[in-house]
Amino acid sequence: MSIDLKVPAFPESVTDGTILNWHKKPGDSIRRDETVVDIETDKVVFEVPAPQHGVLEEIVEVSGSVVESGQIIGRMGDAENAVDTPVQAGKSEKEKGQTPPFAMPSARRLIEEHGLDAAAVPASGSGNRILKEDVLGYIRERRGSGADSPTRTESQTEPAVNEPVPASSVVPFSAQQQGRNEKRVPMTRLRARIAERLLEAQQTAAILTTFNEINMQPVMDLRRRHGERFRDKYGMKLGFMSFFVKAVVEGLRRFPEINASIDGTDIVYHGYFDIGIAVSSPRGLVVPILRDADRANMADIEAGIIEYADKARDGKLDMEDITGGTFSITNGGIFGSLLSTPILNPPQSGILGMHSIQERPVAENGQVVIRPMMYVALSYDHRLVDGKEAVQFLLTVKEALEDPARMLLGV
Repeated sequence: MSIDLKVPAFPESVTDGTILNWHKKPGDSIRRDETVVDIETDKVVFEVPAPQHGVLEEIVEVSGSVVESGQIIGRMGDAENAVDTPVQAGKSEKEKGQTPPFAMPSARRLIEEHGLDAAAVPASGSGNRILKEDVLGYIRERRGSGADSPTRTESQTEPAVNEPVPASSVVPFSAQQQGRNEKRVPMTRLRARIAERLLEAQQTAAILTTFNEINMQPVMDLRRRHGERFRDKYGMKLGFMSFFVKAVVEGLRRFPEINASIDGTDIVYHGYFDIGIAVSSPRGLVVPILRDADRANMADIEAGIIEYADKARDGKLDMEDITGGTFSITNGGIFGSLLSTPILNPPQSGILGMHSIQERPVAENGQVVIRPMMYVALSYDHRLVDGKEAVQFLLTVKEALEDPARMLLGV
């Protein structure tokens, strides 16, 4: 008996999705709860599991198809109905029912950079995925065979040094540019959604940014004194982000307008602190949410960040992981950014930008000393937050981080 494989029910904010990749091809055995196909939406990638043990009989919607909730995308049968049928030679990939090759993000970048044909790259990953190693091996193979460098013939040899070059052999500049290639590819759903949200923020909110700088020496000293014991007890590194989350919560308590949002003509003050942490993933920037950050200790925060980073890298984030949030933090410093003006994540009213730590001369007690300094930026919605509150919020974050013991003790 055949069983229909259907698109799972999407949340209300998601209308449709795109078949990203089939992990199985017709005739393959499938175990119960094994992922059969990935469906990409503008927020997350849904994994569709097998409802029972069986065999994939038919792929109804191939990779790249746009599908809606409840739509039939494939069929599977009972395990006892599986028949090992040899594939006839000479049939095309489509006739064999095999999944078309799918390039992973890192592999796709290499393919685009080198102007390669993805169909020509052998795929060694599961589900006929093209890995980065596959592309590198293909490039080495082409170079070894001389495919990327045409063989010189006698007619192509260069003239002698003293031999004048005929005018007819001079290649016009316009002709030299003919080798420049362009490639047009559709945006991924996540990238399109990011573009839409950024444009929405710019068009609807009155975004202003205020700046300050923080002496990170006290936090670095605390990490140096207690970092090893923290690692031994919790099995993870004590990072900077947990200090910033705690400092931000302290600032939001003092200035609730920055933890609020606008809904029509109403202001919604949130009595909880759900902090979004911007995380870079192969699909783009995502902002998973640390729920009730005010109730979490430093280890809880660090563990949550590590978990979200792993899930983002593997494309395993759930809708619940990235829905909501009352304030966001983004750290451009991990990429070397010295200063930036972060854009709001609607409908939030504030976002804090962290940056790289650099040793700079500063004046302390009439003396010039070298300190590890970080510029921080707060972008806020001026419709809701006045400049006074924004500046004082950022000053609160600065004071908390420059005296972390007082912050952690709550005094």
